[in-house]
Amino acid sequence: MTRIELAPQVADDFERILDHLAQFQVEQPELRIREIIEAFNVLAHNPMIGRPAMNGKRELVIGRDSHGYVALYRYIVEVDAVFILAIRNQQEAGYAAF
Repeated sequence: MTRIELAPQVADDFERILDHLAQFQVEQPELRIREIIEAFNVLAHNPMIGRPAMNGKRELVIGRDSHGYVALYRYIVEVDAVFILAIRNQQEAGYAAF
C-alpha cells in the first residue's frame, strides 16, 4: 500500500479553507476537512488516479460544486509514496505555494 504524506504547507491550505467556510457561515466546516482527508485514501491503492499536472505532479479532484477541491500531489515510485503538496477549492485560480 502506498504511503501518503502531507507537506507542511498543507496546514496553511486547510486554514485558508476554514477561513473561507467561516466567512460564508458554513455549518460543520470540520466535516469538509474530513472529506478532503478521507479522499486521500484512494491514493493509497491507486496513486496514479489523479489527472496529470505540471512538472510531473498530479491532481486529485475531490467532490464537486461547493464541496469541490483539488489536491496537488507527487507520486514517487521508488519509495512508493504520495506527497500531498497543496489543496485548493476547485474555483480558485491556482495553488498558493506554486
